[in-house]
Amino acid sequence: MGLSFEKILLVAVVAAILLGPSNLPRYAETLGRATRRFKLFVQESKQRVKEESSDVIDDVDWRKLDPRQYDPRRIIADALRDDPTPTVAAAAAAAAAQPSRVEIVARQREDRERNLRPAPFDDDAT
Repeated sequence: MGLSFEKILLVAVVAAILLGPSNLPRYAETLGRATRRFKLFVQESKQRVKEESSDVIDDVDWRKLDPRQYDPRRIIADALRDDPTPTVAAAAAAAAAQPSRVEIVARQREDRERNLRPAPFDDDAT
């Protein structure tokens, strides 16, 4: 829902009718002043946040916080294992347990086919 020229023109015509031609310049000036003050407030707020948090944000290692690096199966296996450090054998087993690209595509195809079937319908339930 963007602001098009037609919408702005319609609002201006309605405002001119409701406010009257004598009051319209005064209200337009007030609206312009308020808009400028709001824009200045937003710019100052952005600058202040940037100044106050630049030290904290620069120290964060964003790669550690990337959710794509976490494998839930590995996390659960590590939590259930007595030894908290993963072994080479466990890492190899986890890598082998991951489905291949062919298996993933086959599962996706099965899911699509399952979704194309009509849902069961019960006449007595409706």
